[in-house]
Amino acid sequence: MRRLLRGPRPEAVPLVAGQACVLIGLLDIAAGVLPRLRHSRTHPLADVLPGAFGPFAAAFSLGAGVLLLLLAHGLRRGKHRAWRAAVILLPAGALAQFAYRHSPLGAVLSLVLLTVLLRHRDRFTALPDPRSRWLALANLVLMGAGSLALGLVVVSAHPGSLVGNPSLADRLTHVLYGLFGLDGPVDYRGGASGTVAVSLGALGLLTAVTTVRLALRPEHPAARLPQEDEARLRALLAKHGGSLTIRRDHAVVFSPSGRAAVTYRVDSGVMLAGGDPVGDIEAWPGAIERFMDIAQAHSWTPAVQGCSATGGEVWTRETGLWALGPGDEAVVGAADFPLTGRAMRTARRMAQRIERAGHPTPVRGVRDACGPGPARVRSAAAHPRARAA
Repeated sequence: MRRLLRGPRPEAVPLVAGQACVLIGLLDIAAGVLPRLRHSRTHPLADVLPGAFGPFAAAFSLGAGVLLLLLAHGLRRGKHRAWRAAVILLPAGALAQFAYRHSPLGAVLSLVLLTVLLRHRDRFTALPDPRSRWLALANLVLMGAGSLALGLVVVSAHPGSLVGNPSLADRLTHVLYGLFGLDGPVDYRGGASGTVAVSLGALGLLTAVTTVRLALRPEHPAARLPQEDEARLRALLAKHGGSLTIRRDHAVVFSPSGRAAVTYRVDSGVMLAGGDPVGDIEAWPGAIERFMDIAQAHSWTPAVQGCSATGGEVWTRETGLWALGPGDEAVVGAADFPLTGRAMRTARRMAQRIERAGHPTPVRGVRDACGPGPARVRSAAAHPRARAA
């Protein structure tokens, strides 16, 4: 009981908050869409969710459920903006509970969750991810499709109040009209018409507001290499050497001394470094530390690809990351490469251990692996994936 009263561990608060948002969001949507849910055995659970009664309350329940689903991923990653939106949404849900249902229990539960978020606000300090204008278009497509699907459920959730038997095309037309606040071809008896109209209008308004907000907020490119940083990077390569290919779609972070740098790009919440740091090897730890600070500030997952053995040792020592070797490759002359002698004793023992473990190690030539004929061999060797493998 004492552990339950203390609540989740501070480091687990973002994950618990994200899971709670998913669960409450789904229940909130179900309570606003399905009228039978309010009279089923889940009524006490749906009772503590924001809204869900009356036309405006049903619309608010739909909107709150969709917003909570959108906020769940950001809360799991400790994003400050997601935390701020949840802090604003929870009091509104508590107010709706008290205004529409006069339910102190629902208001108290919403305020308890709000208290947990406020108490552990230091766990939600991550900066926003890089963004572009394409995110607004993606939001319009995804939110539009989700609103259309939810709207179709809303239109069909009142079979006892429908006038006639409207076809699927009529229902889709009614949803499209309702998203823009217009009346469609489907008619209802009683108060279901108002509930459906307000719910569809709320979905359309939510889609429009989120899309406009994403389109008007300042653009922040996912990765950018300014000319000044490119010049500094080329100077490090000229002085200390390296095989780095400079790409303008990668960003760079320098060590405090400026004698080393790490290039990276961000994709799907992963901050991926491009191999070894560039510059003086003694300054590598400083560049790696700055890299990890940026990853922690944005709640990105750090990762490195294609580093050398020395770089792997430095990365694992400075960050605690695990090193995974994909394997070694070598090109040898079969006629002049002996397997006998003391130098190859370790290789022979390793092969024997593998065979004793029941894993055969067959050796095949290129002709046997690719089939007969030099044309097929040349075709396989020319394929980009074959060369990469």
